[in-house]
Amino acid sequence: MRVAAVFGLNQIVSHGFGLFLFAALVPLMRESVAITNWHIAAIGALTQLSYLAGALLLGFIGNKICSTRLVLTTGFLTTILLFSMSQLQSPLIITLVLVLLAASASISWGAIVEIIGRHSKPERCATHLSFASSGTAWGYGLNGLLILMVVPALGWQRSWQIAAVLGLIVVLFTWRLLTKMNRQPSTQNSSAQAMIPAAELLSTIMRERTALFACVVSFLLGFSTMPFANWLSTYLNELQLPATLGGYTWTIAGVTGMFAGVITGWIADRTSHATALMIIFIGFALSLIAFVYDPTQFAVLAGFGYGLMYFPVWGILAGWIRQSFSSTATMQICSICMVTFGLGGALGNLLAGFIRDVTGSLELVYIIVTMAVLLMILLTLLIMRTSPSSDSKLSLTV
Repeated sequence: MRVAAVFGLNQIVSHGFGLFLFAALVPLMRESVAITNWHIAAIGALTQLSYLAGALLLGFIGNKICSTRLVLTTGFLTTILLFSMSQLQSPLIITLVLVLLAASASISWGAIVEIIGRHSKPERCATHLSFASSGTAWGYGLNGLLILMVVPALGWQRSWQIAAVLGLIVVLFTWRLLTKMNRQPSTQNSSAQAMIPAAELLSTIMRERTALFACVVSFLLGFSTMPFANWLSTYLNELQLPATLGGYTWTIAGVTGMFAGVITGWIADRTSHATALMIIFIGFALSLIAFVYDPTQFAVLAGFGYGLMYFPVWGILAGWIRQSFSSTATMQICSICMVTFGLGGALGNLLAGFIRDVTGSLELVYIIVTMAVLLMILLTLLIMRTSPSSDSKLSLTV
């Protein structure tokens, strides 16, 4: 678990800080930096596009670059960019830095998937990947602590600087770990066939069931979770519910995600990845059904379901792909999964905005989100019934 823990720390820095710290601090930063609503909207769109671009780039050229170097390079770059945020006053430069942080985060996760897949034993791979992916939830929690404890006493600039210091510490831990890992044999034989040629990547995904399933589910994940998260506070405000309810909801989501990774990853390794996916999908679906029925009573439950599913699902999906593909090919396919996730998220947010403009309410949005999660359950059931084994292991050698 030491490997998973170190890469979980990388997720705290790259995703918890790199992607979400700005969203947490922006109301406080606006007191001294001229960030307008237009800037915030542009940052949201551009960082999402940058995340997709980084994932797509990694999918096509990641097989030609050492994953160890990618993790260290992105970690060091993220650390520098986090520190620079404490010194910047120009909204345009801040936007550029956040765009680079988003691309770095997607590349970092893809490289982590490859390294864990290459060095972990098959029976522990999903546990390690899920634990690492849940590092983002720990980042959520640390962001809250920075807002509550650091900002009031030292200002928002110190929050970025503390994040950078933690990033530097994580880079040092990662460098030490990777140095030791490189002296040990990996769990797979390295060969030219361990990768999917860039020209064949998309055709491979369309042809092979495990890869196609992962990409389709990732699209539905983006379509459901992005609108759920982005519009939740607005929906609660629409219902004239107290703002503290949203705070409690996100706190529960973060705490749940901190521990869901280990538990669901263990279930995936001990039973099957499909079983673990069914548990987290059903958990989120039931919480959404309750939330749609009565948002006042079940908003916190919806946060629990979101944390149960969103944070560990990436590790479980990557572990499932790894059952059928090499670690390098898994990294490539997971990169395309991140792209489909972003496309689904963009479509879901556009649909949510359209519905809000037309109807003046977000109730229908959360009904559609619930239906999307139910569809993920049906897809998982379908692949469980049609697969030759519980983990749908395919006889593909790449």
